[in-house]
Amino acid sequence: MENQMHKARAAAGTGQPDPERVWFETVYQGDRVPQFTLRATVMGAFLGGFMSLSNLYVGLKTGWGLGVAITACILSYAIYKTLMTAFPRLFKTEMSILENNCMQSTASSAGYSTGGTMTSAIAAYLIVTGNHIPWPVLAMWTFFLAVLGVFIAIPMKRQMINIDQLKFPSGIAAAETLKSLHATGDEAAIKARSLGISGLFGALVTWFRDGGKPFAIPGFMPIPGTINGLAFAKWTISFELSTIMIAAGAIMGWKIAWSMLFGGILNYGILAPWMVKLGAIDATKLGYRAIVSWSTWAGASIMVTSGLLSFAFNWRTIVRAFGSMTKMFKGGSEAAQKTDPMAAIEVPMKWFLSGTVFAGLGCMWLLHTYFGTTIWMGFFAVVLTFFLSIVACRATGESDITPVGAMGKITQLFFGAVAPSKLVTNLMTASVTAGAAGSAADLLTDLKSGYLLGANPRRQFLAQFIGVFAGVIVVVPAFYVLVPTAASLGTDQWPAPSAQIWAAVAKLLASGIESLHPTARMGILVGGTAGIVITLAEKFLPRAARFIPSATGIGLAFVIPFFNSLSMFIGALIALVLEKKKPAFAERYVIPVSSGLIAGESIMGIIVALLAASGVI
Repeated sequence: MENQMHKARAAAGTGQPDPERVWFETVYQGDRVPQFTLRATVMGAFLGGFMSLSNLYVGLKTGWGLGVAITACILSYAIYKTLMTAFPRLFKTEMSILENNCMQSTASSAGYSTGGTMTSAIAAYLIVTGNHIPWPVLAMWTFFLAVLGVFIAIPMKRQMINIDQLKFPSGIAAAETLKSLHATGDEAAIKARSLGISGLFGALVTWFRDGGKPFAIPGFMPIPGTINGLAFAKWTISFELSTIMIAAGAIMGWKIAWSMLFGGILNYGILAPWMVKLGAIDATKLGYRAIVSWSTWAGASIMVTSGLLSFAFNWRTIVRAFGSMTKMFKGGSEAAQKTDPMAAIEVPMKWFLSGTVFAGLGCMWLLHTYFGTTIWMGFFAVVLTFFLSIVACRATGESDITPVGAMGKITQLFFGAVAPSKLVTNLMTASVTAGAAGSAADLLTDLKSGYLLGANPRRQFLAQFIGVFAGVIVVVPAFYVLVPTAASLGTDQWPAPSAQIWAAVAKLLASGIESLHPTARMGILVGGTAGIVITLAEKFLPRAARFIPSATGIGLAFVIPFFNSLSMFIGALIALVLEKKKPAFAERYVIPVSSGLIAGESIMGIIVALLAASGVI
């Protein structure tokens, strides 16, 4: 399979041969292997509901959301094997690799796309107003946002996965995990064993670090040194004892990783100390939250301008994708299917159009009826969501990090300028952008797994759509139970850092963009210009491309802690050295070991979170 995918990558953008046809003829097996079955969908819904709880817990604790694809595919495989052993008469046959992938699709949608907004905009709404949103309204809001993300992912998938061949590292890891679980033979056994051993290692590191039983290891190792008389740790310059980021770096590739390290040094080592001296960053509250409240604006601008310009350079593909809607309305879809085999298995563009209109109108109605937002503001928020989703999906495809917070800040900035006194409008319009964009990006990671395994993308989409219902049913009532009042937030139990930043930005922009520090406004201008310049340089100076940093990598480094960028750089460096010195060893072990580390830490992280919530540890 890997050889065929290399051919597809080489063909991407050349037109000869068509990368989609290469994939269809050499990889696709969705019509020959069971995929969208009742047992796979039901199990995915149950697992997704469980994982939406873990994401809600982790989000309220740390402000981060965890992708669930790898965790879901391993858990489903293990659970189903257990059920076959315990109840052989009821569970007679093995689940196929594409059924496992279908379950993963359902769980990803249920576990991720419905809970992200709870720990950011919804929790921030509670902080700002002091009141909960009525549960029927919150349920409808969560549903429409998740559905909007599912449908927005449709055109992104064909462009970014089929044509651009973006990596989506966690998607690759999930596919490799499934292949190791289902494969036979010596090579498969070696990969499965290496995945299992690395998974156990990742799980043990997480247990000792977060569980602290029978002994604890620190979460960070300090790096000696100071800047402006303050320890490196104050500037987030330290080494994080986490295997996930190192593994993600090994998968994502060298260019994006060194670009992130470069951006991290620029932001935390040069610009942030400068801003402290200028008074743009409060030295008395120095740390990640204080620095990122300033650097988010420049980082988001870099990613927005570079992402949109990169997408615009592929205008022929965009026109072809959206042009299919016109053909369908004119009755030309049958002819298209005869010349384009992908037309019969890709999600039809008319589904994208109808689904986006349905979910978009639902968001606009709720914004107007329950949150006092004008119709035109709601319409603009939905339209802006599509374009910022392009940026979020591309960032995820290149680096495995979805800059949800940065995308929300763009919307908050706009509505802070046009509706400066309306805090609720500021929060809820940004909730549309961040919620749907984050959902679309995570679901593309899942679609990448299916692409590598030869799954039918239309059936994957249906599984994702079903997962939305399971997630909403679980995560909405859970939010009221975990966070009964506004006083619950900002405490030791629920620090809710993401919500605190959202609320702070809304309050800051209550008097308009002028309330931003002048250096932050300059950062928006300089960052946006840098994103355009870098993208143009990559386009028109192809021979120098390896020396030109990734705009996405630099932008991400401005919105995540330095220790995250450092870990990913270390992982990418290890993979690069192995690929140069021992290519056969690297091809055999890099992806399985990285996948195991991601899976082990993800699963153990959920277990520790549940044990902590129940008071066991």
